[in-house]
Amino acid sequence: MSDSPNYREQVEDAFPELDSIESDELRERVVEAWVLGLERGGWRDIEDIPYAWNIHEVTNVEHVRGVTRIAARAAEEQREFHGADPDEDVVVAACLLHDVGKCYEYVDFVDEEALLDPDPTYATEEIPHSLSGYALAHEVGCPLAVQRAIPHFLGEVPKRTLEAELVKSANSASSNAITQSAMGITLQEWVEKYSQTQ
Repeated sequence: MSDSPNYREQVEDAFPELDSIESDELRERVVEAWVLGLERGGWRDIEDIPYAWNIHEVTNVEHVRGVTRIAARAAEEQREFHGADPDEDVVVAACLLHDVGKCYEYVDFVDEEALLDPDPTYATEEIPHSLSGYALAHEVGCPLAVQRAIPHFLGEVPKRTLEAELVKSANSASSNAITQSAMGITLQEWVEKYSQTQ
């Protein structure tokens, strides 16, 4: 079908941070996960996915990019100031994938014009996006180090790595900035009032 969205192009255009992943194979896996999520979610455009089910002024793309940028800078500080050695490819890939599950979770929270034909097998708010994001990364063959850094807010992974902590803290930093600017509240206040996982 000629008017089908070119998801690969959308993903590559949306996330210039992909270029900082040194491994060609890992970069390809990140793109594959997004393409699969967008196809199954039935999205017309990656930019139609909101940051949160009730915050549509900010896109998921903007948030994912913010998390990636914050984590990359934090990893640089960890390396230069503390002498730690976080795996930059893992950090960037996990950040880029940490909210790919919103392709499934948020189909019920946007206008129908944003969607083509969501696959009800996948596209549902029943599974939190951190878990469906992990599943997408697993399905396309991302390394375990990336997979385990994706579940970021429910405490699903018992042993957190340096890279996973970078993703989690960068996610909180970006999310706090977004909830403050969009609603005038902290992330914690947003979670207490609106979280679907409470």
